Amino acid sequence: MEFKRIIDENRETYMAELFEVLRQESISAEGRGIAECAELMVGKLKSAGIEDVEIIETEHNPVVCGEYHVSDDAKTMLIYGHYDVQPPDPLEEWVSPPFEPTIRDGAIYARGAGDNKGQIMAQILAVKTYIEAEGSLPINVKFVIEGEEETGSPNLPWFVEQHKEKLKTDFVYTSDGPMLAGNHPVVLLGVRGLLYVELAALGSKFDNHSGNKGNIARNPAWELMDLLGTMKDDNGRILIEGFYDGVLPPTEKELELIDRLPFDLDDVRKNIGDDSVEFDKADYYRALCFEPTFNIAGFTSGYGGEGAKTIIPAEAKVKMDMRLVMNQNPDEIFERLRNHVQKHAPDVKVQKLGTMQPSRTSSELEFIEPIRRSAEKSFGREAFIQPSLGGSLPDAVWTKILGVPSVVVPYANIDEANHSPNENLVVEHFYKGIETTCRVISEIGELDQSYSI
Repeated sequence: MEFKRIIDENRETYMAELFEVLRQESISAEGRGIAECAELMVGKLKSAGIEDVEIIETEHNPVVCGEYHVSDDAKTMLIYGHYDVQPPDPLEEWVSPPFEPTIRDGAIYARGAGDNKGQIMAQILAVKTYIEAEGSLPINVKFVIEGEEETGSPNLPWFVEQHKEKLKTDFVYTSDGPMLAGNHPVVLLGVRGLLYVELAALGSKFDNHSGNKGNIARNPAWELMDLLGTMKDDNGRILIEGFYDGVLPPTEKELELIDRLPFDLDDVRKNIGDDSVEFDKADYYRALCFEPTFNIAGFTSGYGGEGAKTIIPAEAKVKMDMRLVMNQNPDEIFERLRNHVQKHAPDVKVQKLGTMQPSRTSSELEFIEPIRRSAEKSFGREAFIQPSLGGSLPDAVWTKILGVPSVVVPYANIDEANHSPNENLVVEHFYKGIETTCRVISEIGELDQSYSI
């Protein structure tokens, strides 16, 4: 195809454009470099041939929007991504500086290389490639590139609600996260939702001597541990009343899809870093796609430094995240959690730190197979369809607020180390991502115009 020739001819130029974006810090958790990176993304969209570009302010970080309009009768694809990144800490674990992109052993190392600057730049450069190859796009393409994804996209639902007409599209296309084991491409049709909470227990007004005040002063760490013991049984079932109400079982079609997915237990153990993990394929994908989680993300209390310090701590905190599946509402689950805490430990404070709705798109839609085929041809490896991602993305803003189907097609290698030191993107995945998006645009343009996505 003409796309591949143009990509090959522009490899150095495209890599230089990516490096420019990777060098620009854009840490949303710290508010560092956000405005500068938003302006940089505006420039990248315009240089790709997208003339209708603007920055739209939100309560915090701005959203960059772009549109290439062919005609009112053409299909429309909205491409979503984000320009913000995670903090790079701990810096001492990086082999090369996080904001000085470096190629080693066939991969680009930098914060944001895989999550998400490398993948959204592949999308932008695909539009540039297609226009150079064909003179124009066969479909309308819109871009929404936000700057708060790494802090939970708090303003994206408001943004989508306020700009429904502007964002009107046939479907949403996202490239984020890693591919499957063996770097097989995958079309993800949904995500789990998220509820993030903090439980805090207070004892005395200050730390006490564990001998002089032992058996006298309350220990809030034990209080939290006792509370946690009431929330989950030995088989892993969550004991909060109503937690599973309305959870949808997988359909026969979804079970067929996961049965086709690749599975290698040794790869699973390697990617988790735990050789004791035991799953067969069916249970693995059921647990990942269709079942909610109840996770302790952090437990802090008392002294955690070197050596010994004999105290009864004054405070204990637990941070928890729950990945929620279809028909679970994070706000309702929070109320049920709070009721449970009130019943078993009424003095414990419960705080909601973040939520995200679960989302799902039907596998029966006509445009799913052309997208799968595009990724398979570009990467030269069998591509699969997975009903849901185990993690959480702000996908529900598209399926529930905008009311359109949404797919996620990751371009990053499975060992991209997103959110970790030495985050990376395999060089060839960057170029194959560009090619995949070109193919998707072409395939969608060839769909029967009478068919409504």
